[in-house]
Amino acid sequence: MKNRNLASGIVLSLTLGALALLAALGPSGVRAQAKPAADAEIVARVNNDVITLAAYQKAEQQLRAEVTRDCADCPPEKIDAQFKEQQKDLLRGMIDESLMIQRAKDMGVNVESDLNKRLDEVRQQNGLATLDELQKGVETSGLSWEDYKTTIRNGLLQKEVVRREVGTHLEISKDEVKQYYDAHADEFTLPERVTLSEISLSTDGKKPEEFAAVRSKVEGLRTSVLNGDNFNQVATLYSEGSTAKAGGGLGSFKKGELAPQIEAIVFQMSKGQITEVIQTRSGFEFFKVEDHLQAGLQPFERVEPDIRNTIHAQKIQPLIRDYLAELREQSNIIVKPGYNDSALLSGANVPQPDRSHL
Repeated sequence: MKNRNLASGIVLSLTLGALALLAALGPSGVRAQAKPAADAEIVARVNNDVITLAAYQKAEQQLRAEVTRDCADCPPEKIDAQFKEQQKDLLRGMIDESLMIQRAKDMGVNVESDLNKRLDEVRQQNGLATLDELQKGVETSGLSWEDYKTTIRNGLLQKEVVRREVGTHLEISKDEVKQYYDAHADEFTLPERVTLSEISLSTDGKKPEEFAAVRSKVEGLRTSVLNGDNFNQVATLYSEGSTAKAGGGLGSFKKGELAPQIEAIVFQMSKGQITEVIQTRSGFEFFKVEDHLQAGLQPFERVEPDIRNTIHAQKIQPLIRDYLAELREQSNIIVKPGYNDSALLSGANVPQPDRSHL
């Protein structure tokens, strides 16, 4: 993937909140504080941190870009309406994130190992060989490498604070999960499908008399897998397909979504089975059936983890809001006149102190 395309994808993957927080707490905010700034350049103070006008404007720009992207076919007036609706909570989100990052620092949370792991995941997802290539892609987008890492780091810090301070108080019983399953049976009624991985070698550019040698190599790889070698590792090392970097993972397919010659084989197989070597227009390959789900209501045990995640997401949002309200009550938050912290409308903040020095 070219750096320009990579950079675009990387920038779009950053959340509005993360970028807003990065702008407020990262180098751009530091620069705003380092020079003799006019009072008007500070939009809000959150304890010892500030949210600068430059940071707020940067967050507004990102919000408008996201709204425009998510509603690409909408008329301008609809985009403007959606932007204004979401803009109401923009400063609230920036303040909340600043509070969470401060709390993480107070708790001594360290996420550097998680940061390195996440950066490596992004590298793999973009098909890059090294972190240096990822860094080049980020910098091509116009965002500094340190700012990019700070954005991810701050997101991880907030996630860890929520896990420790909020998630530990949330319990989901087996009965609760079962009730959700029974009440949403239609969500778990699915068509028959298979999940596949592949190992393939290409015959593109080769003469017909060379095909036999290619097939022989693929047969050898299949034999090594049947003898106990890890399929995904073999795929990563030797497969020439675009899925090699993902360990050969192809994804899940319903009937009608695969080539007829492949569909006729894999839908007759069980989970864990390996196909014979198959010749295609581009080469030779074989597949592993990672899973084979029959049509109908999926077994409770299979979807239980997904249901728990759904219930967890539903339950934790109000708990996070309550937790943030507590942080606000313990904090000194000053918002400049003319800017709105929508948390005040819900009573999630204490009365504002004198703002005359903003």
